[in-house]
Amino acid sequence: MTERLFFTHDHLTAELEVISCTPHEGQFAVILQSTIFHPQGGGQPFDTGRLGESNVVRVTQEADRVVHYLDRAIAPGPISAWVDADRRTLHTRLHSAGHLIGNAGETLGWMPIKAHHWPGEGKITFIRGETAQTMDAEVLQRQINQWIAADYSRHMALEDGTREVGFGELPSYACGGTHVQTLGELGKVTILALSEKKGALSVRYTLD
Repeated sequence: MTERLFFTHDHLTAELEVISCTPHEGQFAVILQSTIFHPQGGGQPFDTGRLGESNVVRVTQEADRVVHYLDRAIAPGPISAWVDADRRTLHTRLHSAGHLIGNAGETLGWMPIKAHHWPGEGKITFIRGETAQTMDAEVLQRQINQWIAADYSRHMALEDGTREVGFGELPSYACGGTHVQTLGELGKVTILALSEKKGALSVRYTLD
């Protein structure tokens, strides 16, 4: 099992240990003992960066291992790792904004069931709860703006491999993604549109 160091800290550089490096479809699949690279999953894109002098071009979750795909082979043993900070920051902000939209929808009696935190494609999907109220963009926008202005701090808990992440007084979500340390780091989050189809309501959003 690959230890996910980003579960407990936000470091973008680290000294890691290469377990194996195997040729794979023109690239090299690398397994590390532990990693600071977030794999694609949970609605969040993968990190990129470097391992030694090799570029990390894709990161996936396969069973209990995180697999790093590189453009050049590397040798087993210690290696320096670096995560692309700009890419990580953007994905972190998008993911955290998705949490807020989920929280805001829940205050109106809706249950978030799916999230997509990709740049230019941000979307949270809800289904109606028993107490669902009318949801509109203005109400969501006001609530999110209030929480960002309050600059709530992130809190995390890790127990039996399950990690929960929340902000301030807001309910936590079981989540393996990356998140801002305080909501003020989000900047401006804009609700773009709401659409309901076959009992599911989708909220599209972006960052400014």
